Amino acid sequence: MRNRITGLVAGLGLTLACSTSVFAQELTIFWAEWDPANYLQELVNEYEAETGVKVTVETTPWSDFQTKTFTELNARGSAYDMVVGDSQWIGAASEAGHYVDLTEFFNKHDLNNVMAPATVKYYAEYPASSGKYWSIPAEGDAVGWSYRKDWFEDPKEMEAFKAKYGYDLAPPATWAQMRDIAEFFHRPDQNRYGIAIYTDNSYDGLVMGVENAIFSYGGELGDYATYKVDGIINSEQNVKALEMYRELYGFTPPGWAKTFFVENNQAITENLAAMSMNYFAFFPALTNEASNPNAKVTGFFANPAGPDGHQFAALGGQGISVISYSENQEESMKFLEWFIKDETQKRWAELGGYTASAKVLESEEFQNATPYNKAFYETMFKVKDFWATPEYAELLIQMNQRIYPYVTAGQGTAKEALDALAADWNATFKKYNRVK
Repeated sequence: MRNRITGLVAGLGLTLACSTSVFAQELTIFWAEWDPANYLQELVNEYEAETGVKVTVETTPWSDFQTKTFTELNARGSAYDMVVGDSQWIGAASEAGHYVDLTEFFNKHDLNNVMAPATVKYYAEYPASSGKYWSIPAEGDAVGWSYRKDWFEDPKEMEAFKAKYGYDLAPPATWAQMRDIAEFFHRPDQNRYGIAIYTDNSYDGLVMGVENAIFSYGGELGDYATYKVDGIINSEQNVKALEMYRELYGFTPPGWAKTFFVENNQAITENLAAMSMNYFAFFPALTNEASNPNAKVTGFFANPAGPDGHQFAALGGQGISVISYSENQEESMKFLEWFIKDETQKRWAELGGYTASAKVLESEEFQNATPYNKAFYETMFKVKDFWATPEYAELLIQMNQRIYPYVTAGQGTAKEALDALAADWNATFKKYNRVK
C-alpha cells in the first residue's frame, strides 16, 4: 500500500500546531527491526515537523525483541516511552505494572468503534472481556494467503480441475476447496507442489498456522475468561481442523517441516507452490518485481471458511503501549491522540503501515490501493488470537510439543495430541492458580 493512497492527508499538517508540548521534546518508541518500523519512523517525522517533538523509533532484531523489552521493563527502566509489543505480552506486561492503563483514553476516544473491534479485543484488552485496555492497535496484521494466478487461470488447468472435482478452479472459499486445489497442483515429478503452510515450532509459526484451521472450523483454544480448556482445545471441531492441517502438510514441498514466513514467500517466488500462507506484513515483497519474479501473476485471498461457514484468521501484528516507567507519559499520551486520528491512520496506511482503523479499512480507496488490501480488510474484522496470559510462553511451547509430531510426522492421532495438550494446559493453569 506504500505510496498508493493519494490525497489522504490534506489538512494533517496543521492539526497539532497549537498543541506542541511544553514538557518532553523527545520520545522513544521501541519496536522490532523490520519494514513497518521504518514506516513508523517516517510517520513520526511528520509529528516532529508539526509539533517540534522528536520521536525516535528504536529497533532491535526480532530474535532479541522480547528479551530486550522485558529486561528493560523488569528493570523499571525509562529508556523507552512506548513499545509496539506483541499481543501476547499484554497479560504479562499489565499484571506486572509495566504498561500504563489506557482504559480512560480508550473510552474517551471511543476506540472500540474507531478501531476494528476484533483488533481491540486482542491487541488491547486484558483480561478478556474486562473492559480494561493497555495498548492501541498499531500494526494490524493477520495470516492470509497468496496464490499463483497464472496456474489457476490456465485454461487447461481449469478444464482438468473441473473434470476432476466438479466445480470451477478459483481461490478457495472453504478449507475443503483449498485441500482439493492443493492436491490438484501437487506434482512432485514437475517440482510443483500444492501448498505452503507454517510448520516452524520454535515460536508461534506452527501454532498460528493451525489456529487458522481451528478458528475457521468453529473451534477455540479455550475459555479466556475461565481458563477452561478440556472439551474446548480437544473438541471435535479442533480435531477435524488439525486433521485437515496434517492433510495439507502432505501437499507441501519436500523438507517443509521447519518453515515460516521466509520460506512461505519463497514458495511463490521460486515457483514451488500454488498457494502459500503468510502474514500480510510480508505480502509487499510479493508485489515487488525486484523480489518476486512472479509478482504480476501473484494473487491474494483471505483465510477460507470452515465446513460450517465460520471464517476467522490468526492475529499477527502489535499494539502500542505507554511504559509505566517513562518520564514522558503525558507527551506520550498526546502522541497517541495524534496517532489515532483518521488522517494519521490514512497516512500510516499510505506509508506502508497496516492500520486497524475501521474507517480506513472500510474505504474503497484503501481496499483498492494494493492487490492484497481487500483480503486484509476482510480479515481484520474476524481475527482471533492465542492466550495473552503471562504464562503464554509455556502454553505455546506445550502446543508446539503436542501438535508438531502429529502434523509433520503423523505420530499418533489428532485427538491424542489435543487430549494431551488439554491436560498440559489444565496443569499449567492450575500451577498459576487460574483454575482449581
